[in-house]
Amino acid sequence: LFFSLPSQYKFRDLTIEELKNVSKTYPNFTFSMNTYTFKDGSQKDLLNFSGTVPVKYGNSYNIPIRLWILDSHPFAPPICFLKPTANMGISVGKHVDARGRIYLPYLQNWSHPKSTLIGLIKEMIAKFEEELPLYSLSSSDAARQSELLSYIAKITEGETDMKSRSKIEGKNEGCFNKITVVGAGDLGIACVLAVAAKDVADKVVLLDLSEGAAKGGTMDLEIFAVPNVEISKDFSASADSKVVVLTVNSLGNAQTYLEVIQSNVDLFRGIVPAVTHYSQNAVLLVASHPVEVMTFVSWKLSSFPKSRVIGVGANLDSERFQYILTNLLKAEVLAKDAWVIGEQGEDKVPSWTSCNVVANQTEAMAARNSREKVANRAMEVLKGKGQRSWSVGLSIADLTDSILKDKRKVHSVSTLAKGCCSINSEVFLSLPCILGTSGVIEMVKLEEDPLVQEKLQSSAGSIHDLQQQLKL
Repeated sequence: LFFSLPSQYKFRDLTIEELKNVSKTYPNFTFSMNTYTFKDGSQKDLLNFSGTVPVKYGNSYNIPIRLWILDSHPFAPPICFLKPTANMGISVGKHVDARGRIYLPYLQNWSHPKSTLIGLIKEMIAKFEEELPLYSLSSSDAARQSELLSYIAKITEGETDMKSRSKIEGKNEGCFNKITVVGAGDLGIACVLAVAAKDVADKVVLLDLSEGAAKGGTMDLEIFAVPNVEISKDFSASADSKVVVLTVNSLGNAQTYLEVIQSNVDLFRGIVPAVTHYSQNAVLLVASHPVEVMTFVSWKLSSFPKSRVIGVGANLDSERFQYILTNLLKAEVLAKDAWVIGEQGEDKVPSWTSCNVVANQTEAMAARNSREKVANRAMEVLKGKGQRSWSVGLSIADLTDSILKDKRKVHSVSTLAKGCCSINSEVFLSLPCILGTSGVIEMVKLEEDPLVQEKLQSSAGSIHDLQQQLKL
């Protein structure tokens, strides 16, 4: 097909030469002409090819992808997507969004003739081997969905009892522990169900900002009548919330990673001032991607004090890390002081908030080496755990529970890191913090480790550089 490219392709010979190389290297790819719809609604017939690329992540996997070739190729990068089958789920991460759109540094820095389709596919494979972008929808996932529906049925049966209990306790609307979840995608729905499951709040408002009538998860919430959950498209429904959870991500067709983030910033510009207007004393809890940057953006747009703007950060990773140390590696003594900190994704690092005093330097060095070996093993196990919507939803419920009930529990959350580890820029990184009703009460002091500090400073530098390119 690509030997007879339509006339709209301006650099046909260069494009055909590249496509021949792709076909030779990956003979399973199939080529076709189809209509692509851009962010602005315009459409164009474009050449695209789809197939699988081999990825080694413990085992060997064939990851299905689809690349759209623009008519200005090779001077413009292709638009890349995962193409999951019906029994595959997308693991949203640094390089993949919820729709399966793929974002890579190679695409962002595309420059002919240095950049090629073969080079792009090789980087794609390398990044996928660091963080697998798809997972199998196993029978256990179906079982979890069944458990959730069963739980919804149970709490629906107890709705009258819950209402009468509130009346007996003499609560009025102003004293309610009210949470607003902004965004009715998979993560937003998971948050609502997890918060309900933990009985964290007296009322949960789900702000569905999507166009058109309620559908999918929001429709199911209405069908099963989850008690104390209100679905609304009106920001005023969020009034007097004590915690506002931001789960929204822009679904635009941005061309680069920077454009994706800018699209999220533009989205937040219309959301954050509105929710903070109605809930001026709330704690903002940010779960949108990339969490460090979007927490910074929320802080700037809200004018809230830094203590009341928090990102979900590495809370889920830290809880898993401690669980792995305690239950799988039987390192109970270490687990209570162990944290995953820094930047969410592949640049996160393990750290410690205290250490045992050892009599002499030799013993201290041996103890440190032993601890690092166990930590490295735990981090390897952690690598295989994806961050699916229901997992992040449970983590968010855990954080809101600590905030609303003033538990003074330590969590690794994205907080303003300026002044910590010689970081001088306004960036948010995950650090162990004590949480209460006013958000971050205190940052817990980390054990000094030059390597950890170096990694945090590196993350801070790259995040700050990215933030400098955004239009707030």
